[in-house]
Amino acid sequence: MNSHGSFLQSIAASLAPERVLTQKEDLIPYSFDGTAALKQRPLCVVFPLDTAEVSACVKLCAEHRVPVVTRGSGTGLSGGSVPVADCVVLCLVKLDKILELDTRNLTLRAQCGVITKEIDDAAAQHGLFYPPDPGSMKISTIGGNVAENSGGLRGLKYGVTRDYVMGMTVVLPDGCVATLGNKCVKDVAGYSLKDLFIGSEGTLGIITEVLLKLLPRPVARRTMLALYDSMEAAARTVSAIIAARIIPCTLEFLDRMTVGCVESYAKIGLPTDVEALLLMETDGHPAAVDDEAAQMVEIARQNGAREIKMASDEAEGARLASARRNAFSALARVKPTTILEDVTVPRSELATMVKFIAETAARHRLQIGTFGHMGDGNLHPTFLTNERDHEEMVRVELALEEIVGHTIALGGTITGEHGVGLAKKMFLRQQLGDASFELLRLVKNAIDPTAILNPGKIFD
Repeated sequence: MNSHGSFLQSIAASLAPERVLTQKEDLIPYSFDGTAALKQRPLCVVFPLDTAEVSACVKLCAEHRVPVVTRGSGTGLSGGSVPVADCVVLCLVKLDKILELDTRNLTLRAQCGVITKEIDDAAAQHGLFYPPDPGSMKISTIGGNVAENSGGLRGLKYGVTRDYVMGMTVVLPDGCVATLGNKCVKDVAGYSLKDLFIGSEGTLGIITEVLLKLLPRPVARRTMLALYDSMEAAARTVSAIIAARIIPCTLEFLDRMTVGCVESYAKIGLPTDVEALLLMETDGHPAAVDDEAAQMVEIARQNGAREIKMASDEAEGARLASARRNAFSALARVKPTTILEDVTVPRSELATMVKFIAETAARHRLQIGTFGHMGDGNLHPTFLTNERDHEEMVRVELALEEIVGHTIALGGTITGEHGVGLAKKMFLRQQLGDASFELLRLVKNAIDPTAILNPGKIFD
């Protein structure tokens, strides 16, 4: 600590004392994020209020060669905001203002610390819609969503965070401030620099403001649950729905273990002997919604659904949808440690991948519940374990290596929405190949030559 005394004095002088934490007990909550078994106490935590204060903090860190790890609500699941030794945690939760909602251009400008659900709630007051809905949307920040390029349940129809970012303000590694993008629907001047920072996980710059695209809010929605005696039948249903040129807003699945845990937790009334549950939702014009819902029910029946439940109103729809939205919470009750993983395969390989995960769990004597976004092939194999059981954690690591290896062999990706961070960086070269991997490193070295921003994340 003494070797950093000059720096700590400078950072304390630049912000109000109550917005700089240095005591060990105060640093503990900022030593980890939502990723299991990863933690490191930082040098200090600072809470800037605006872009100018972020810039001033980064300039001081650059001058003293102190690493900077940016943090929002700390909900990340790949270790992206886990501190490194002797770093400053730049916590941006106090940049929490919606700055503008422009109904003429269908845009919203917000500081990075605004909670994601508050973005959609603000849009809803004007009959508008912010579609990305990560599972953590009630507590995650919009800046974190952009930094991780978060997905969500509506990704099949509406895409991911990247598809809604029109511009941003970003603080660069030397403390300079860049403004990227604008409200223009068409803008092809120069490189698309904003896209470089979306999904960069805080390794290239610190996003302090975002300009988001909004859509007209769907007028109607129908929600259905289909229950199956085999995962293959559920996968066939998904393929048939897409082949019928229907793009649901939600097409999610739970495996048998997850259904059992959800029913025990939420008491929705689900049979616990099913092999797969499919959540289907369609939204849009009422006539189109009714037509698509009827088609999906018929397709599910034709592909072996044992039972289909259709919500009669919005309240029942929310209850049925809670089967999927409660999946992680339900699984997390089973064991002391819950490791929520994230891999994606082509839709055609989804049933194969789910079967492989179940076989891998049996082979390594592990409990793995699998759920996710069946419509886009994004799976969340969830390890139910105990990080204090070192022998079991070795088996978890071996199983994850096999799951990731099989994902890549099937033409998939090591992460669909959680990011690379610390948890997945050992697999990145395997997916990308040497040339693409080194291109990433060239970009990092060009923008952050001193490796001050989130060092050790994505690659060493």
